[in-house]
Amino acid sequence: MTVSTPMTFAELQAEVARLRDELHVRDQLVQQLSQELFRLVKGKAVAPTTAQASAESAEEVRILREQLQGVEQQVGFYQEQIASRDSEIHQLRQTVRELGDRSRMLEQVVQEMPNVYRQKFAERIAPIKEKVALIQQENRRLHAELQSVSYRLAVRNRRVTHIDLPSFPRGMGNAALPSLG
Repeated sequence: MTVSTPMTFAELQAEVARLRDELHVRDQLVQQLSQELFRLVKGKAVAPTTAQASAESAEEVRILREQLQGVEQQVGFYQEQIASRDSEIHQLRQTVRELGDRSRMLEQVVQEMPNVYRQKFAERIAPIKEKVALIQQENRRLHAELQSVSYRLAVRNRRVTHIDLPSFPRGMGNAALPSLG
């Protein structure tokens, strides 16, 4: 008998328990049959039998032997099934252990992930921060230089006394301004 659908661990345990119960019942039946066979064989040795009784006994013994052989075959079949299920249970337990170990490992990796990302981010951002600091320093230097140059230009422009402004003739004193109204 092959299992076509995967069974859970609990289902496998229940199936093994059921098969063991059936095997126990078969063992009891085998025990009863062998006791009955022994009783019949012992009883025949003690009491002399007639040819007809002997033939009937032989037939009963043959039937009992056939039944015993059938029971032994069933016992063998169930023992093979139990061994197969035990093997499957062992494999499933091993798989459960391996998956549990893997799950714990993955859980640990997930817990360590934020620290790893922070470290990688810090490593990648450090050169950028250095560049920004250098650019800010250069910017401050250039700004100071610009202020210095602006101040010098302003001072130089104040020293110049001659400013070229357009001159208007004074004789036109009362020029009319256009009106807007």
